[in-house]
Amino acid sequence: MVEGKLSRSQVIAVVVLRVVIGWHFLYEGVAKLAKPGWSAAGYLTQSRGPFSEFFRSMAADAGVLAVVNPLNMWGLTLIGLGLILGCFTRAAALSGMLIVALYYLCNPPFVGYFYSIPTEGSYLIVNKNLVELAGLAVILVTGSGRAAGLDRIIHAVIRRRPRSAEA
Repeated sequence: MVEGKLSRSQVIAVVVLRVVIGWHFLYEGVAKLAKPGWSAAGYLTQSRGPFSEFFRSMAADAGVLAVVNPLNMWGLTLIGLGLILGCFTRAAALSGMLIVALYYLCNPPFVGYFYSIPTEGSYLIVNKNLVELAGLAVILVTGSGRAAGLDRIIHAVIRRRPRSAEA
């Protein structure tokens, strides 16, 4: 965050948002890692909407699932850790936005497309995935890891590192 652009209470609010979303990602990732045999196949198979053929084809291909499953589990876990610790926050937020956008597109809350498992918080176009994506966008543009997180240390080290003399 650029000094002076946000008030102290605004910075605290963004940091809290970052940690809460990070916790959600970390919890989801660790829960999947802890469950032997977990697979995204069920969620992908039940895809509805304009991209359902793409997502269902992923579920039908064992080779693709062998890549998608660990990417999902470890991606959620690492994104969550990055957000909680404020470490590589922008990369974590951008990665989180990508994965949540894929979840959104797999089972969008559009009228006429019903995901087989009832979900709370789906209101026509907006659902919890879209809300979390918007929260990650705020985290992305504010760089809250520099205000309270390991990014502050990382950026300080990078700034102090002497530049090599040009030939």
